[in-house]
Order: sequence, then structure tokens, then C-alpha cells
Amino acid sequence: MREEENTRLTRTGPGTPAGEWMRRYWQPIALGEELDGVRPLVAPKVMGQDLVLFRDEDGELGLVDRGCPHRGADLALGRLEDGGLRCCFHGWLFARDGSCLDTPAEPVDSPLKSRVRLGSYPVREINGIIWGYLGPGEPPELPALDCFQAPADHAFAWKGLLECNWLQALEVGIDPAHASYLHRFFQDEDPADSYGKQFRAASQGTDLPMTKILREYGRPDIDAVRTPYGIRITARRTLDGTDTQGLPMDGSRTHVRITHQVFPHAFHIPLDAETAITQWHVPIDDNSSYWYALFTSVGGPVDQAEMRRQRVGAVTLPDYRPRFGRENGYGYDPVEQRTTTYTGLGFDINVHDQWAVEGQGSVQDRTREHLGRSDKAIVMYRRMLGEAIGAVERGENPPLVLPAEEAGRLHGPVALDGIGPTEGWLEHWTAVTDKQRADSSWARPLGTDG
Repeated sequence: MREEENTRLTRTGPGTPAGEWMRRYWQPIALGEELDGVRPLVAPKVMGQDLVLFRDEDGELGLVDRGCPHRGADLALGRLEDGGLRCCFHGWLFARDGSCLDTPAEPVDSPLKSRVRLGSYPVREINGIIWGYLGPGEPPELPALDCFQAPADHAFAWKGLLECNWLQALEVGIDPAHASYLHRFFQDEDPADSYGKQFRAASQGTDLPMTKILREYGRPDIDAVRTPYGIRITARRTLDGTDTQGLPMDGSRTHVRITHQVFPHAFHIPLDAETAITQWHVPIDDNSSYWYALFTSVGGPVDQAEMRRQRVGAVTLPDYRPRFGRENGYGYDPVEQRTTTYTGLGFDINVHDQWAVEGQGSVQDRTREHLGRSDKAIVMYRRMLGEAIGAVERGENPPLVLPAEEAGRLHGPVALDGIGPTEGWLEHWTAVTDKQRADSSWARPLGTDG
């Protein structure tokens, strides 16, 4: 890749090609829990823009620019009172729509407040994630994907900070080959103890841990196909050479793992037989980003308290910064690397991914990389990204910026990890997932591209 193309795809500040493209979509801004404290206000930076997110006295959300339009004072320390956000410098008061309600230091008959507006943006909350729209015109409809349709008690949201550019952070999630190496465990946990843990459950339809399959079959057959929502990525491992707890070893059964890239900047992967993870990678600026993960179950409700308990100890609040990072070697243990894990970086796969993407530098130099056949989904996504940026430059809508009727027809997608017949594997898993969705209390039937 040429350096200028790398810059074009990775820089997302106001006025940049990728920034203008990304602003055509709703963006995760914060977790809902971040506004649960004594003072329901946070000051996120998104794509280089400094913002203030708050709940007013009526409990309604507001998303506004951080700088007061009077003389630029920092509204992150503003007072939440009198129906809005008041600047501590001269007392100017702003409603959540950006209108100026009060300029108390000005003459009573001053028309100044009617001429002043604070930049404000559409904002909404879905399943524990607060979303903002920072682009021009009216925001698009969100597609009717599972992550947006699941009932609140069937979903759990979490986030984490990465000290690197958004694109390399996303690309690790659309690279199925790395799971056999970066996330390799030398012992297999009892799947009964795997609740809420990635790559620790049994492969669907068996009691065989995912970790065993990924460890023993490191050269998957990978396919990537464009879909209306992004890319469907399939990794198949035919079982033909290792004791697999009584399963046939003649090549008649295949491990299938289906994941997805969801436009603009998310991936969708299985956690277990009922639960999937949709994870967005949102730029803070060009050198850092947040991932936002939404876990959704097509089966029963999730244990939100337990899933939070499993994760909160791995970060420092309020910025959700991982406790392991560059400054402490990501917790590397050479003894563990010889005996327990491939990396020596513990059992949290988020730390594994963090090491992999942060180690590439704050913005990966793609002029020096050498891609292989296992990188086909990454190649496809970069091509789609370039096309989408070009569409915005031509004044056209990019993918998934759709009329409400079309957005409402995009359901799913289905992510799975299972072992089934080699012949007719797609028909087999289509029948399995169709029944699972039919039995679900909320999941909708899929179309042909789920």
C-alpha cells in the first residue's frame, strides 16, 4: 500500500476523507453506565472532536461541542442545572439542542442569546451504548441487526481503550487465522466454566472446546464474501488427524467458524452457541481508539452483573484503560509462554489483541507489510473502505446509509462456531441457525445474506 493511501484510510479528523465518510454513520460515544454517577456528564473525544455528553434534569441525553461559544471555556466542568448545561465562566446556559437559554452577565434586554448556538448532535441509547451522529443532515436509520433489536436483558455492553489507530484495531477482528496462534491455549478449560469468556466455550454441537480445535488446526480454509452489511468470513477446519473425543477422523466432519465485518467499522463473532459479540472500533484521534462490544443472546437473558464482574478488574476507570499495556510489558510471563499460553500474556484475549495491534505502532506503516491468502478479508475490507470514501467524495451515500425500509430488511447476521458434516456444511448450519432463531423469543428470520 502506498503511504498516501494509508493516510487516506486511517486519518479521521474533521475534513479528512475517512473522517467525512465515518461521520455518515452513528458512532458509539460512551457506555450508558458512564452517566450513572453523581454527575451524569462525560467529555469524550471522537474522531478528533472534543464533545460533552450529559443527561439533563429530565433524564434526556445531550451531545454538544466542548468549547463554549462565548469565549471557548471548557464545558466539561459545566453545571447541570436549570434544564441544561451552564458554563462556569460567565454562566451561559445551553439546552441539549444547543440553543442558548441564558446569558446572565448581559443586559436583560440583550438579544445575544437568540443569536448564539452551541454545536449539538443527535444522540440515542441502545442496549447500554450511547450513540451520536456527527455528520451532515439527518442521521441514517440503523439497520435492524440483532445487536440493535435484542431486548435489553439479552444484551451486555463493554468497552476498552487502545493506543493505536482504529483501522489496525478493527483488522485483527476480521483475520480468522490469528486465532490459532495469538489465542492458543495449551490446556482446555471445562466448557461448563466458560460463561462469558471468549474462545473458552465448546464448539457448537459437541463438548469439544473451541481452544482444542483452534490449537490443532492452524491452517484454515478461509473464504470472504461481500454481503449487504459488509463481509461474511468463513474459516473451515476439516477434522482429519487428531483424537477429537470420539468424532469421526476421516474428514467427514468439519469445524466451521463464521464471522462478519459489519460496515462501517465493526466485526461480529460468536461467543458461544447462543451469544454473539458485535464490536465497533471508534477513533478517539488518529493515534488512539475505543472498542465497544455488544454481547447479544438469541437464547435466554444474559447475566449482565457476572459479565461486568469478569471484565471490570482488567481495566482502570473512568477511561477503561487496560491494566496491562506497553508500560508493564502486557503482563508477559516467560514461564506461562512455555507451559500455558502461546503468548505468555494471560488468558484475556483482549490483552492478546491489544499487544498485537499496539505493537504495530500508533498508525501501522502498511507500506512495509506482506499480505498472504489468509488476509483476504482484510484486503476486501480495505477495498470497500476506499470505495466508500470515494462515494462520499462524489456526494453519494456509502454502504449501509439506507432508507428506513431497506435498513429494516437487514437482519442478523449469524456468527457461529461448530462441528458438523463436511458435505453440505452450509445447508446444515443454515438449518441449525434457522431453527435457533425460530425458537428465539425475539430474533427475526434471516434473508439469503445472513
